Amino acid sequence: MNWLLVFVGAAVGAPLRFLTDRAVQARHDTVFPWGTLTVNVVGCLVLGGLTGAVTAGAASSQVQMLVGTGLCGALTTYSTFSYETLRLAEDGARFHAVANAVVSVVAGLGAVFLGVAFANAWTG
Repeated sequence: MNWLLVFVGAAVGAPLRFLTDRAVQARHDTVFPWGTLTVNVVGCLVLGGLTGAVTAGAASSQVQMLVGTGLCGALTTYSTFSYETLRLAEDGARFHAVANAVVSVVAGLGAVFLGVAFANAWTG
């Protein structure tokens, strides 16, 4: 039954990633991949909060599979981040490529720590 939880979460996460990426990118007239950055940082925040909740006993392993593995797994995209960073570098937008790599890692780690801290404060 665990596979079904992952499947349902992914069935929500994948279209959510696509729609969010398109909506965010449409608002910015730049080569910088704001849409991918947004979904990855939001996914890190959600996963951090979920991890904190599971660690505190406030969320079950089933929720972890549904939201963590399924939704966040399909929402976030390391492969697209890597491809877009490489594309920026190859197209001569090296500053944007480096900025994308640095901002993605720093913001992603910051978001996951913030999510864990929020969950710890919430679950007390």
